Amino acid sequence: MSNELPRRGVCLVLCAASGAGKSSISRALLQSEKGLKLSVSATTRAPRPGEEEGVHYFFKDIPEFQRMIAAGELLEWANVFGRFYGTPRGPVEDALERGQDVLFDIDWQGHLKLRAALPDDVVCVHLLPPSLDELERRLGARGQDSEAEVAHRMAAARDEISHWIDADHVLVNEDFAETVEAVRAVLAAARTARGRQPGLARFVASLVRE
Repeated sequence: MSNELPRRGVCLVLCAASGAGKSSISRALLQSEKGLKLSVSATTRAPRPGEEEGVHYFFKDIPEFQRMIAAGELLEWANVFGRFYGTPRGPVEDALERGQDVLFDIDWQGHLKLRAALPDDVVCVHLLPPSLDELERRLGARGQDSEAEVAHRMAAARDEISHWIDADHVLVNEDFAETVEAVRAVLAAARTARGRQPGLARFVASLVRE
């Protein structure tokens, strides 16, 4: 007989500047953690070849997206160069109720909005690069951006890094494998927090009952 207790899921947020390794670490976590799924955002941009509804995004037109904002159906949203992006409330809350953990790859503004909407469910890890020189090297190594674009990304990176203090945990991503394991440890600790296990009091009572 299993003594595994029901629990509420966790919103695991990874914040990092572009080039700090957030996407690679997200992929590694999703491969190693069966109870973790990636949050699917809603967007008003058109689908790209190979993108599927409900898998990569929930594709909405602008009037529908604005209706969702007005109805409080988004946990967080942003207008990025005329295109709207946001996190639908329903799928996330349903997942948390089922004990499913949800991974968010969002910026610092999205993190703060998500935390305001679900203050008891969010755990944020901010990933820092080993140095600005290394970050610039990583951005330049992509080979697809001009020097001006790299400079623009570096300025944006400094802004993102300045919000490290809003996170619950901060890691310097120098060794990829060690960073992945550290984030997994954060997730494990969040899963076993007393407040996330509604059946814990009853279980403990059964252990101490005379």
